Amino acid sequence: MTESTKTHVILLSCGSFNPITKGHIHMFEKAREYLHKTGRFIVIGGIISPVHDSYGKAGLVSSRHRLTMCQLAVQSSDWIRVDPWECYQDTWQTTCSVLEHHRDLMKRVTGCILSNVNTPSTTPVIGQPQNQTTPIYQNHNNMNHTPTAIKLWGKISESLGKICCVRPHIERFTFVDENANLGTAMRYEEIELRILLLCGSDLLESFCIPGLWKDSDMEVIVGDFGIVVVPRDGADTERIINHSSVLRKFKDNIIVVKDVISHPMAIVSSTKSRLALQHGDGHVVDYLSQPVIDYILQSQLYINASG
Repeated sequence: MTESTKTHVILLSCGSFNPITKGHIHMFEKAREYLHKTGRFIVIGGIISPVHDSYGKAGLVSSRHRLTMCQLAVQSSDWIRVDPWECYQDTWQTTCSVLEHHRDLMKRVTGCILSNVNTPSTTPVIGQPQNQTTPIYQNHNNMNHTPTAIKLWGKISESLGKICCVRPHIERFTFVDENANLGTAMRYEEIELRILLLCGSDLLESFCIPGLWKDSDMEVIVGDFGIVVVPRDGADTERIINHSSVLRKFKDNIIVVKDVISHPMAIVSSTKSRLALQHGDGHVVDYLSQPVIDYILQSQLYINASG
């Protein structure tokens, strides 16, 4: 497949990120690597969306802290960004509504309709504006070898930056003003763009817990968007999928990242990180990046068992 015919993907991960760990970042990296190896996808960006404070989880620290820690964790990444929209809402948002928000936002920023799993887009999506002379897909033999995916993500981020405003108390974060006048949409080259939910096998397994998820939300998440699962060691994703009628129905929309080599980051969790911090365990450096550790110590987070 040529680069222009591959499906361009934005990976979206929702969760507490309490705190964000090296395992979370590893999940993004492994998913991107696997999707690229399939030859069918190009990952052009990743979005981390921390949950709202009213989620009610025990020991959940303020979104102000969680957003800052997430930003510190990805500050060296050129393709993963932190989005505060979910935290800025009046109340907790479902995963389904977060996905729909980002789909609608990308639609407005690009001026196009994003495709979903079942109905690939036949309208222009994202790429090089057609009224420019330099095509985005071309022979790179004699050119700068910066990945086109990064260039595309840069164009999206630049567009978002033009319509954002800074919110108080979290000065490093920008918030997209949905009432902003975006002007006339430009015409773009036709490529297929999808937002996929990125998760671990624990979230996948939660789909099987009766009453935890609305069937209608699951249908949208798995049926319309699709998910990429990075399993933890020993997780039987096939068994999990077969245990849920909705997951079975849309199993072709579930991409399981297969890794024959066990990686230590696969067992890292926020829970382990909090326990290590509470007990002064030096292994915390294996779980969290140093800037995140420094921020936690400075802000006196997770020192007590209550978080």
